[in-house]
Amino acid sequence: MEKQTIYSALLFASVAAVGNALFVFGQKKAAVAGHPFLFLIGASLVCLVLFSVTALLLPEPGMMSFVKRNYLWILVGGLGFYLTSLGFYFLYSRHGASYYVVYAVLSIVATSIVVGVVVFRESFNLYHLLAVITAIATVVLFTIGQTRK
Repeated sequence: MEKQTIYSALLFASVAAVGNALFVFGQKKAAVAGHPFLFLIGASLVCLVLFSVTALLLPEPGMMSFVKRNYLWILVGGLGFYLTSLGFYFLYSRHGASYYVVYAVLSIVATSIVVGVVVFRESFNLYHLLAVITAIATVVLFTIGQTRK
């Protein structure tokens, strides 16, 4: 992999990691509401507004034809956002932010292995396999640590 590619990947992953940390921080600091999804609805609305403003700043001709060609995948992605947010809410509200380790490793398996390697046939070599094994070992060690408080 070229240096520029790995730096770009690290930059985008860092932006996503900061965003995730802000989401978790906001959820943990928010007062408990009578309805568990009030925070998620509000945060999703803020996200929608921010994406809408960003889309206006980056106009793209043919936006409607894109939506028509990709509506199924947009629905799948929306379902993914929903399930991610739902899982985050219950994980963090019932177990705490430190349990992100469990989500991260399960996400590695679901996204990198199932979607990347199995579905899209992306490359996978010994180093990738070792990375997945050590990630799974992370969850095992985390679980042991949680039992020895």
